[in-house]
Amino acid sequence: MSTHITESAPAAVAAKPVPFGDPAALGLGAFAMTTFVLSAINAGWLPADVTPVVFGLAMFYGGVGQVIAGVWEFANHNTFGAVAFSSYGLFWLSFWYLNTATKLGSDATKGVGLYLLAWAIFTCYMMIAAWRTNIVVFLVFVALTLTFLALMLGAWIAASPWNYVGGYLGLITALLAWYGSFATVTNFTFKRTVLPLGVRA
Repeated sequence: MSTHITESAPAAVAAKPVPFGDPAALGLGAFAMTTFVLSAINAGWLPADVTPVVFGLAMFYGGVGQVIAGVWEFANHNTFGAVAFSSYGLFWLSFWYLNTATKLGSDATKGVGLYLLAWAIFTCYMMIAAWRTNIVVFLVFVALTLTFLALMLGAWIAASPWNYVGGYLGLITALLAWYGSFATVTNFTFKRTVLPLGVRA
């Protein structure tokens, strides 16, 4: 008499963890709005004495909002998004602190120039990594690198038109980031590609 032995199914199957949603729409939107408002002032659309209107955005939306998006990207195992959103969120928090809680001396412009140069270097190598994400994000980093370089020159050269150049480059950066945010949330809600991002194969 033979005995047929079968392998029984596990008593319990481990539940697959539910992935987080894509935080890119939040991160890009927060970055875009804060950049747009500051860049409009840098471009001369409004007088410089209205700059404090940016500080609340810098702290809460551009700052805290992007840090949240960055942590979310860590949870999604997206190193690029995590580093980008967390870093630029902290950039906006440092911008807020620099303008509200510190007193700079006579060489303030040189210090700000160095600060902007450091961010330009960081943005430049993130731009190289962004080439493997999608075309819109890559263009955001190209425009942002140029923005930081122009504003750096504006800080180091007194009465320089580079501040205005940086302002307009920042506006281009903001519009690209807004498009990326708009496309991400729209494509998700429509469950199809409505607005292309130029995703690479």
